Amino acid sequence: MKVITEAILRDELRDEIPEVYTIPEGKILSPAAREYLQQLKVKIADNKKKNRPLQRYEAEVEAEKASGAQEPVRTVTAQAAADSKPKYVDEQTGAYYFEKPEHMTQLHGNLLVTKDDKRIAFRGKLDSLEATFILEQTELMGMGEQAIVENLEDILGSLREMMRCDVLNLPFSRDRMIGLTHEELRDHSHNPMKYYKVKQMVLPNYSLGKTYAILNYLRTQVRETEVAAATAFNNGKGFDRADIIEELNRMSSALHILMCRYLAKKQSGEER
Repeated sequence: MKVITEAILRDELRDEIPEVYTIPEGKILSPAAREYLQQLKVKIADNKKKNRPLQRYEAEVEAEKASGAQEPVRTVTAQAAADSKPKYVDEQTGAYYFEKPEHMTQLHGNLLVTKDDKRIAFRGKLDSLEATFILEQTELMGMGEQAIVENLEDILGSLREMMRCDVLNLPFSRDRMIGLTHEELRDHSHNPMKYYKVKQMVLPNYSLGKTYAILNYLRTQVRETEVAAATAFNNGKGFDRADIIEELNRMSSALHILMCRYLAKKQSGEER
C-alpha cells in the first residue's frame, strides 16, 4: 500500500487547498500528512469505513517507516508512552489522541467529537429535560398531585432509557407510556373529546391552575427536545434515529393527554 507523506501532500496542495481531501483508493496517509491536513483545517474523507481506527493507526505508522520518512516529533505523557497506542479517534478527521482534548467529548466508544456537535447539543437538551421533569415533580408532589407525579415518573423512565441508548448507540424501544401504546397515544391526543370530553389542546390560562400550567410547560420542553433530536440526527437524506424522534413525538402527546385528563377531572369536580 502506497503511503502519502507530508512532503507529497504539500506538493500536491501547493496551488489550491481543498475543503475536503479524499484519500485515493489503495493509498494511506502518513501520520505527519494527516496532521498537516488538520493544521490546514481540511476535512479528510476515506473511501473505506473507519471501523478499526487503532489498527489503521498502526498500519500508517508502519507504512511511514517503510517509506523512509522521518518520524514526526510527538510529545506524549508517560502513561501514553506506556500504552503505546492512542485511546481516541476524531470521528470527523480520523486524527488520533492519547488523551482526550478538553474541547472534545465521546460520542460512542472511543470516537470523539467537539462539544458543540449537534448530537452532543441534543444530549445536553435531553439532560436538561430530565432535570426539568424532576424539578416539576417536586412542585406537584407538594401540591398533592400524586397520580400526575407517577405518570411523569413513567415518562421520565423513557427519557433515561433514551439517553442510555443514544450514548451506547443502541436501538430504543418502549411499547407503552402512561399505560398507552404509541398508536393509542396518538389517537387519544388527536381525539380528546372522544376519550375525555375535552376539546383538543385547550390553550393554557392562569385560571386553569398551576398543575395545568406545569404540564403544558413540560409539553413545550419535550417539543423543543424533539426539534433538537431532528436537528442532531438529520443526515441530509433522512434521519438516523427515527426511533428516538418518534418517542419524543409520542411523549408530547402523552403530556397533552395528561392535560386533558386533568381538565376532565377538574370539570367533573366543578359539575358536582
